[in-house]
Amino acid sequence: MPFGSLWLPVLVSAVVVFFVSAILHMVLQYHRADYKPLPGEDAIRDAIGRSAPAPGVYFTPHCKEHKAANEPANKAKFEKGPVALLTVLPNGAPTMGKQLGLWFGLCVVVSFIAAYVARHTLPPGADGMEVMRITGTVVFAAHVVSEASASIWKGQPWSNTFRFMIDGAIYAVLTGVIFRLLWPSA
Repeated sequence: MPFGSLWLPVLVSAVVVFFVSAILHMVLQYHRADYKPLPGEDAIRDAIGRSAPAPGVYFTPHCKEHKAANEPANKAKFEKGPVALLTVLPNGAPTMGKQLGLWFGLCVVVSFIAAYVARHTLPPGADGMEVMRITGTVVFAAHVVSEASASIWKGQPWSNTFRFMIDGAIYAVLTGVIFRLLWPSA
């Protein structure tokens, strides 16, 4: 089957996921709990601002090598705290255009990968439930399973991760349904 016959479900599912994610974040607003205010925010912002770090991800206390964390001075820093992972963004009011564009691009890539796997797994005219199962599983892996790494490695609270996993499960079902409805016939 030519891949061109799958561009319609790829693009439709990407658009649907994009708009459903907007509804989940802006209308339902259960993601408001994802971020908490920092106690003493103004003093902390002033301290960070004085050091003027470039945009990037920082870890404190920082050790150049993993084994250095076992040195007594560094152990004391970890015990005293705070232990923090800090993401510094460019100065200026937040604009959503770039992030929304990148998010839509990711939605297209995930749908494309689902289509790619399905194309090499299923024939034209395949059973709709099989199409839904294959494409939904690929999208589930991309949007749900991948979220766990944020809690495992970056300290994101598991409650945040579970909210994103719920979103991803919704995206997987919707993508599976769209591919089922738009899968090319034999």
